[in-house]
Amino acid sequence: LRRRIGRLHGALGRRGDELEAESRLAFVGERLRGHLRPRARGSVPEPGRGVAHDLRELLDAHVLGGVTLAEAAREVRAHPTHLVRAFSAAFGIAPHQYLMARKVERARRLLLDGRPPAAVATEVGFYDQAHLNRHFKRIVGIPPGRYASATTKRAPSGSARIASVDPAPP
Repeated sequence: LRRRIGRLHGALGRRGDELEAESRLAFVGERLRGHLRPRARGSVPEPGRGVAHDLRELLDAHVLGGVTLAEAAREVRAHPTHLVRAFSAAFGIAPHQYLMARKVERARRLLLDGRPPAAVATEVGFYDQAHLNRHFKRIVGIPPGRYASATTKRAPSGSARIASVDPAPP
């Protein structure tokens, strides 16, 4: 619980990561409620796959503009905590991680087209270039500027082999 609160605090301090902060807050709230009202053994309900798939479709439709957890809960008609839990169980990652991976994938494609990282950041929906840099480096492994220069240097010979990020589940 302490680690989750620490991660929530970090997410609250970063601009542009509202969905991550809301997801982490939902988990912390659920844990606190669990400590106040412990459940009987074996009574944990199975997360709904339909809700998870509905949320994934919603996130896919809002990659550029993003969506808050409250908006997603209203749209999918499920409790925010249930949304996060069902999505994580169905796809193995939290909704905010999925959305960031989709944004980074779009950014990667634009960088391959020769677009400058600063323009790509705003076009893809990141708060600023530093926001893009942080998530791009975490997911791809190198900063977007280096990625762009590495692919443009190698692209004519056909030897550029930088892995694509495919956030969509099988």
